[in-house]
Amino acid sequence: MRVIDETGQQLGIMPPPQAIAIAKQKGLDLVEISPTAVPPVCRIMDFGKYQYQEQKRTREAKKHQRVIEVKEIKFRPKVDEHDYQFKKKHIERFLGEGDKVKATIFFRGREMAHPDIGQRILERLMNDLAEVATPETHPRMEGNQMHVILSQRTGRKTAAKPRMQDAPEPAATTEE
Repeated sequence: MRVIDETGQQLGIMPPPQAIAIAKQKGLDLVEISPTAVPPVCRIMDFGKYQYQEQKRTREAKKHQRVIEVKEIKFRPKVDEHDYQFKKKHIERFLGEGDKVKATIFFRGREMAHPDIGQRILERLMNDLAEVATPETHPRMEGNQMHVILSQRTGRKTAAKPRMQDAPEPAATTEE
């Protein structure tokens, strides 16, 4: 088997008992790295330390992952303009954070006879958010509700509107 020491230096090809003796002499473990290679490759290392480093790497990788959630915003067929704008801003914020949004219209009673009203609201919402969102599905009716799922438009990772950090300085006036 080919043996590599703890510093990465190749010790050459040797029989397994000799490699194990060298590892024990150094107080380390002999770990098989590539069993399918000809000859198999083994490394002399502290296996406990190696396992700890691997776990640490996987924990770090998990920290940097972000789970995409589906946020739901509910509308009514008779939604007021201010309420519509308020909910639209929330949708923009959720999309800016990288989440998906499910926009839902709830119908009650006689409102069920006019699904076209809900269709118009969702169409308007998709048009208003065309810069920041792309619809994953077309508006569809399920029971007493109509919904569409919106996701962030590719290529945009920042929030919809950047906030101003400093107030603009007043223009200098010259007296004559």
